[in-house]
Amino acid sequence: MWLILVAALAAGSGLWLGNRFLGAPAPARLENAVRYPAPRTIPEFHLMQASGQPLSLSDWRGHWNVVYFGYTNCPDVCPTTLATFKQVWKDLGARGLTDSVRIDFISVDPQRDTPGHLRQYVDFFSPDFVAATGSDEDLTALTRSLGLVYSRSTDANGAVEVDHSGSAVIIDPQGHLIGMFRPPFAASALSNDLAALIKQG
Repeated sequence: MWLILVAALAAGSGLWLGNRFLGAPAPARLENAVRYPAPRTIPEFHLMQASGQPLSLSDWRGHWNVVYFGYTNCPDVCPTTLATFKQVWKDLGARGLTDSVRIDFISVDPQRDTPGHLRQYVDFFSPDFVAATGSDEDLTALTRSLGLVYSRSTDANGAVEVDHSGSAVIIDPQGHLIGMFRPPFAASALSNDLAALIKQG
């Protein structure tokens, strides 16, 4: 008799655990984004928006964020990426989702990207995009914490050369790093991925 009772309890426990864990929604299926196994904590940082307002970790909370690091004198990758983000923004607007997302362009060339120049550059793609930069010390600490890199050098002719990661990181509404978009970027795939993430919450 007691064996039957033990078996019944074990079966009941297994059913409860199965419903608890197997019943949890599966992670959203993503087309372009690479999602990390677990969210990663981002240390506090302090940058400056082109508007003169500070940009810190608290500004990334409360909505999904797509953050891309580049510079305004970038000859190809940056304008191409921002043009794609412009299309993503338009698509998200058609879905009524722009209140849930923010797109940040952060310059890693602060000596040349003055606030006015940076704002003018980003506004060409969308005035809704955040434009920001900071000191090399702050930028280096932030990019490293996000798994990105950049470098800046001067060639023999005095021309400034900037190298930077081509991926855009994804920050969740809790201010955690949850993954990244890797090039090549397709606007429809990015839009679908962001919509899926927003839907899942």
